[in-house]
Amino acid sequence: MSILRKLNSKLADTTGFQVRRVPAPKADGLNAVPKPRQPRPARPPAAPRHPVDPEFDRLLDRPVFVLAPVRSGSTLLRMMLGAHSELHASHELHLTGLEVYFKSGSPTERSFEALGLGYEDLEGLLWDRALHRELVKSGKPFIVEKTPGNTFQWQRIAETWPDARFVFLRRHPAAVARSWHEAVPDRTREEAAARVLQYMVAMEEAHAKLGGHILTYEDLTADPATELRALCDFLDLEWQPGMLEYGSSLEGAVLGGGFGDWNDKIRSGKVQPDRPAPAAGEIPEVLREMCRTWGYL
Repeated sequence: MSILRKLNSKLADTTGFQVRRVPAPKADGLNAVPKPRQPRPARPPAAPRHPVDPEFDRLLDRPVFVLAPVRSGSTLLRMMLGAHSELHASHELHLTGLEVYFKSGSPTERSFEALGLGYEDLEGLLWDRALHRELVKSGKPFIVEKTPGNTFQWQRIAETWPDARFVFLRRHPAAVARSWHEAVPDRTREEAAARVLQYMVAMEEAHAKLGGHILTYEDLTADPATELRALCDFLDLEWQPGMLEYGSSLEGAVLGGGFGDWNDKIRSGKVQPDRPAPAAGEIPEVLREMCRTWGYL
């Protein structure tokens, strides 16, 4: 009798237990020890590119993207646009966060490359289909997407939808930083100012490259009818007075990214002027040049 068998015999007599070797995984997978999940492999940044087959790869027609910093009134603008009979303005979808990865070691990547489709092309198909799904459900012809994070993805968006139309919503840079700091007070004033500046720099780059329609939150709240008429002209749409009755459609208001007072303004269904802008002495130094560029200083 081997030592292991003697030991097991004694253990069985005294404790009722025995020592046994773990069986090797079987070919059919039964009793197989699960392998730890491998981390998703890193991939190089996606290279912006036009649709491979535009006639077949895109379902959307001239989508509208609002590029704006956080805390700039983009949710208010979205609700106004969504009140137009031809515009569907969903809540923020953070679309570019949807990414495609090929399973490591599989033939999938080679198969799709043979079709001329890399992961960035498949992402374009996915983004377009997701937006088109929402648009078809709405029964309207054009979609509006306004996630502030799109500001950093403008090049990718423009390449994905070559016929996209861009709207740039500005607000006093110091007012944006102040509002964001108040909404998330664990962020210092300096951190808030530096972060919102990144949105604004990206907006300037996008406008220089793409063009588009510029409006300001201050003008939108002071004279919404005039501003919306001009925006409708840019979009080749007829102005509809019902756009001022945005409060009658509240679906997605909270999901629009607003905090507290912003949702109260939206639910009121009535445009309210912005509060006084920060005084010149209250403008963070890092934002002064952008204030001058946008005409606020």
